[in-house]
Amino acid sequence: MTTTTPATPVAPTAAPTGTAPSKRRAARRSTPLTIAMLAALAYFLLPLFWLLIASTKSTQDLFNSFGLWFSHAPQLLTNIKQTLTQDDGVFVHWLLNTVMYAGVSAVGAALLAAAGGYGFAKFRFRGDRAAFNLVLGAVMVPTTALAIPTYLLFAKAGLVNTPWAIILPSLVNPFGLYLMRIYAQDAVPDSLLEAARIDGAGEVRIFFRIALRLLGPGLVTVLLFTLVATWNNYFLPLIMLNDPDLYPVTVGLSSWAAQAQNGGAGTSSDMLALVVTGSMLSIIPLVVAFLLLQRYWQSGLAAGGVKQ
Repeated sequence: MTTTTPATPVAPTAAPTGTAPSKRRAARRSTPLTIAMLAALAYFLLPLFWLLIASTKSTQDLFNSFGLWFSHAPQLLTNIKQTLTQDDGVFVHWLLNTVMYAGVSAVGAALLAAAGGYGFAKFRFRGDRAAFNLVLGAVMVPTTALAIPTYLLFAKAGLVNTPWAIILPSLVNPFGLYLMRIYAQDAVPDSLLEAARIDGAGEVRIFFRIALRLLGPGLVTVLLFTLVATWNNYFLPLIMLNDPDLYPVTVGLSSWAAQAQNGGAGTSSDMLALVVTGSMLSIIPLVVAFLLLQRYWQSGLAAGGVKQ
């Protein structure tokens, strides 16, 4: 009788440990992409680094020392003090004007864009496509091309040389309206709106109590874009304002730079250093605003990315 010996099961050959993860890690690395990102980082941060270094120098050191490093006698605090006290503290007044112009314009433009985008996304009316195409066409029109017609219109209305000459044009944001329309189309469910209407809520209440909360990330995006655009706006205040007390910081620093170049009577020898220091101080509120608002921006966009 022949005895059959059971075959010993052969264990499957294990793949070399570390092969797949190492391949994945290698696939994620890209030397050209890393170089491109470093170049982009240097492109955006190098002007800020130069501005920070230059704000610590006197006018003489701005021309006599290496531009990307400190001089032998840094004087940042002295420059800041002189900038804030020059001409009886007019820089602080310009900065407050800029905060008012940019803040009111950003909030107003964000609310108007949210209302318009929500209306285009959730309501159907005669000529809605033509009206939205008109908005898309307005996105392509440069704001500088509208500056002179806007000035003539405001001159007829008697609004030139008033804060409204800066705030009212900044409230119109075609790109913001387009962005909010695209965002509202998916962020605000139609079923939720129908449920609110069945419960007896009016359209205004639905917008402010329901839709506006769901549109938060898009609202913050438009607010940030408008805030930066109005804060950095130079050409519109230049042609609209004649009173130095109404100047924003952009036009005010430009007037200081003109005094430094022309060497007018009573012009300080360190006026150019004050212009550079004032430019550095003027970007700090923008950085603070972005750092405070990006939390709501990023969290809202991340939440919207996982909706079914």
